[in-house]
Amino acid sequence: MQADEKAVDGGLLPDANGKDPNPGGQTDSSKWQKPRLTRKSLMNCCLVKWIIASTTQQGPDSCDGDLELSMVRHQPEGLDQLQAQTQFTRKELQSLYRGFKNECPSGLVDEETFKTIYSQFFPQGDATTYAHFLFNAFDMDRSGSIRFEDFVIGLSVLLRGSVTEKLRWAFNLYDINKDGYITKEEMMAIMTSIYDMMGRYTLPSVRDDSPYEHVEKFFQKMDRNRDGVVTIDEFIETCQKDENIMASMQLFENVI
Repeated sequence: MQADEKAVDGGLLPDANGKDPNPGGQTDSSKWQKPRLTRKSLMNCCLVKWIIASTTQQGPDSCDGDLELSMVRHQPEGLDQLQAQTQFTRKELQSLYRGFKNECPSGLVDEETFKTIYSQFFPQGDATTYAHFLFNAFDMDRSGSIRFEDFVIGLSVLLRGSVTEKLRWAFNLYDINKDGYITKEEMMAIMTSIYDMMGRYTLPSVRDDSPYEHVEKFFQKMDRNRDGVVTIDEFIETCQKDENIMASMQLFENVI
């Protein structure tokens, strides 16, 4: 029973294996620090794995790095501009673009592609709903498709952005109707979709009421003025002061 209670204690996201981000409830005496920008960290991302796998299957590419395409619906921005807008190197952008171009010749990725990607990486569960929410977080202009620029800018924030940038992106994910507030219902929808994606066969096992308990504890911390919604200021301020929540931000890599 105690182990179940620990699994919903404070963290913003569960581990992709259903594990407590802070086992045993212990906290490090040192403050949370931004993880180092490593290639291993980059390769843990499902969307990056999808792109790199496509590049590998495609083989050597003659792309000259200027991100120029003929006969596509969307022409992406120049490589120099994207390098200035992201934390990716020129070589990383070239690799990401080759895979993106191979998987999405039109220059755009749709929601069904996201659902296919996450179904492949999380076959033990149902990733459909989470993929829908994640797609909407990337699809900022609500066009129903994601450009390469939006794709890599979003990945850059999630994998290599500052703490505040990551928290703003997380807020946008949880703010499903994009009205500038997170309700308990929205938080519950996102958390349930993550637990559904991880599946019922994770170790340790996830109880059916775990998402509800997780959200209740989260909202109690976040909703400081008890008005039933969480603003972006409440979200960021509470996250930055809570070591459990900040540690769980690193787990975004497991479900992105």
